[in-house]
Amino acid sequence: MNKYIKVTALAAGIMLAGTSCSDFLDKDPDFLSPSNYYKTTEQVQSALNGVYNRLIDPNGRMYSKGLYSYLAISDEGFYKNISINNIRVMQFDAGHLDIGRFWEVLYEGISRANYLIAYVDENNLPSDDARAMLGEAYFLRGYYYFLLTSYFGEVPLKLTPTESPNEKPLPKSPLADIYASILSDMRRAETMVLDIDELPSNERVSRTAVQAVLARVCLKMAGQPLNDSTRYADALAYAEEVIKSGRHSLNPDYQQIFINHSRDINEPRECIWEVGMYGNKIGTEDLAGSVGVENGILCRDVNVGYSGGAIQVTKRLYDAYEEGDLRRDWNIAPYRYDTSDEGVTTKYFFSASQIYNRNPGKWRREYETGTKAQLYNSTNFPIMRYSDVLLMFAEAQTMVKGAPTADAVEALNKVRRRAWGLDPEVPSQLCDLGGFASADEFMDAIRSERFREFCFEGQRKLDLIRWGIYVETMNEFGREASADGGSFAYAGNSGKNTTARNVVFPIPNTELTVNKAMTQNPGW
Repeated sequence: MNKYIKVTALAAGIMLAGTSCSDFLDKDPDFLSPSNYYKTTEQVQSALNGVYNRLIDPNGRMYSKGLYSYLAISDEGFYKNISINNIRVMQFDAGHLDIGRFWEVLYEGISRANYLIAYVDENNLPSDDARAMLGEAYFLRGYYYFLLTSYFGEVPLKLTPTESPNEKPLPKSPLADIYASILSDMRRAETMVLDIDELPSNERVSRTAVQAVLARVCLKMAGQPLNDSTRYADALAYAEEVIKSGRHSLNPDYQQIFINHSRDINEPRECIWEVGMYGNKIGTEDLAGSVGVENGILCRDVNVGYSGGAIQVTKRLYDAYEEGDLRRDWNIAPYRYDTSDEGVTTKYFFSASQIYNRNPGKWRREYETGTKAQLYNSTNFPIMRYSDVLLMFAEAQTMVKGAPTADAVEALNKVRRRAWGLDPEVPSQLCDLGGFASADEFMDAIRSERFREFCFEGQRKLDLIRWGIYVETMNEFGREASADGGSFAYAGNSGKNTTARNVVFPIPNTELTVNKAMTQNPGW
């Protein structure tokens, strides 16, 4: 989609190239007097575009593909015909290209944000919109660090642009320092960015988007590895701010959320913040993604919507849905497409026993409009949805109160009612839960609901890690799939190969080579 934030080079060549974090941090600036540049709203916008577009990465390591697929391996799905020697089955090392490039793209985003922040005069901004853009830069810097520490653990923390190639490389910073910086940047952004109603789309960060992500950050801080339980209260407060704002609500039709993405329809009530893709790599624009391609329904017909059906679903996910939950047959496609030698494409439905054969069906390319390319599209990806805010509220309030409250249970049930095709605001005996004996029992319900609601949105792995159950859950999945998968028994290989070291990625070899102050993560 991305009608508002298109690819734009950072003013005067700030789009730095490099092969590692320290490459970016140590690179001699290759532009002239950047302090002379960011004096108009247009110049700030141009620089900010360069910070935003690292969320995409045309090579597929960010939200264009990696962060909802091979970088986010969990018990939701598996890769067809891949059983050994691949990151998709958790067999890789510190030299893996995708891990190294993921690290680099995150630090590119941080570097670009550092330049924008440093070379804008905050006391003499040309417009309110420019002030909001500066706030977005602060937020994005914090968000890139949030992704870095979520996936790599302790990393170098650099908050200023590189002024000299002779600057010393930085060692890892303690997790507490990294999260303090993330909170500082995002809280500052909260006071600067605009409300969602003042923005052209949810592809730019709004005040409620900042608050929702702060709730996510604080839940992570409350969980592993920091285990700072005081952060549950902060998570609750931020989630409440979003809810009380009245600017967001559940889309009454779950399927429509994802159809809107495929049709390039921007709907900011449910989707609080999403990554704006643009084009399909036919032409000069290079901000396309692979949402619905990488994680799509098997189809060889480009006119219908091509996908190789690389990802297939697990029986564990299929069985997680209850009778009456309409999300199952949307999130897990009950059919595939087959094209004959004569070019005739037919939809084939799976039998009841064909569970592992199925693909994710959240984003269905058949709904795309206009000319379709084979491997790329403009389908946006949601980083934050309102249902996530409701479930974060329910989790945080339960942990603060020590027991499930009526408000927490109601937040959970709103998500469930929508899943049954009912009015989220009207209680229903068909799907409402209640009578929980303990906070632990209610937390189990929240974990299950998040599994069903956010599958293939890149949240499952991170949820399991912060809850401290990633390794055991993956191992259990590995045993289950090996036992009941039949010809798809290899689906469990990712689970069987998961060990304690997989809670974080290795520090890339490219970084260790150039940064002698860096140390490798345990187990790698």
